[in-house]
Amino acid sequence: MANEKKTEFEIMEINEATLQSKIYLVRGQKVMLDFELAEIYGYTTTRFNEQVKNNIEKFDDDFMFELTKEEFENLMSKKSTSSWGGRRKLPKAFTEQGIYMLMTVLRGELAIKQSKALIRTFKKMKDYIIENQDLIGEREYLQLSMQISQNIHTTMELRSDLNDVEDQMAEVMDRLSNVVTHSELSEVMNEFGEPHIKRGYLVLNGNPFKADVVYDEIYRQAKKSVFIVDNYIGLKTLEKLINIQDGVAVSIFSDNLAKGLRKNTYIDFCKEYPDLSIQLFHSGGIFHDRYIVLDYGTDDEKVFLCGASSKDAGGRITSILEDPDRMKYDSMIKDLLKNNQLVLK
Repeated sequence: MANEKKTEFEIMEINEATLQSKIYLVRGQKVMLDFELAEIYGYTTTRFNEQVKNNIEKFDDDFMFELTKEEFENLMSKKSTSSWGGRRKLPKAFTEQGIYMLMTVLRGELAIKQSKALIRTFKKMKDYIIENQDLIGEREYLQLSMQISQNIHTTMELRSDLNDVEDQMAEVMDRLSNVVTHSELSEVMNEFGEPHIKRGYLVLNGNPFKADVVYDEIYRQAKKSVFIVDNYIGLKTLEKLINIQDGVAVSIFSDNLAKGLRKNTYIDFCKEYPDLSIQLFHSGGIFHDRYIVLDYGTDDEKVFLCGASSKDAGGRITSILEDPDRMKYDSMIKDLLKNNQLVLK
């Protein structure tokens, strides 16, 4: 899914001035429009919206919505530019959450570069808000902090740029001490934990999106390989792998109980994501628990014990814990690697 990149001198420079000119107030929310975001990321509007459509399950109504004809005409009347004319379709508007979600969808070097620039610029703009806190209420401060914590962390490539934002969050929390307790805000701060420090996750029932974020965060840590041991697999098992780093080989060990993954579904998925290397093997009928093993046999090896199948995560309360004593799994993994290929029906 490579970007349709512009030449280097045409890549839009992101700064506060250019970004402020592309932020609009619609339905009481600050949004950016699809064709201007496409310009930032070096896509045509058509190609940009194709990427969104291919990941539409990630964009709820509070992340993205289509402007009405009246809303668009109202914006056009305030924006003196000919580039807005001649559109056959009404533009899509992306809220701040939606823009952060875009960072997990758009891939490639340019996408990463522009996403980092967006985060840095948003951070500067929020610093201004903090310095002029009389402009907004304390409850709005809390909402802002929640939005940042729930959405920015979904993109692992951007993790290094979040240190400054974490400092900002700490300042926000100090200012909110008379509004909410520290225990209420503990989850917000936990979202900023570095992946090599974080030893476990708790996914509550009714949080399938949070489950997707957790698995995405785990899989993105892999540099060489991912082994998944899970007797109950399905399309969602595969979908959680789509943002894995290029060149990482995936092996799924499963007896495919309940025949959750069908042959045609697997073939169609592999056609849609040809850059993903996924092989299926039998698990041998001896596993009750589920495991994720990253970079087996290397210094970066990690082993996670999963309380539920990834295809069902978020439906009920689930824990995913990293076990630092990875050596005890060595013989188990060696036996798995001897198993025959799983043939789907």
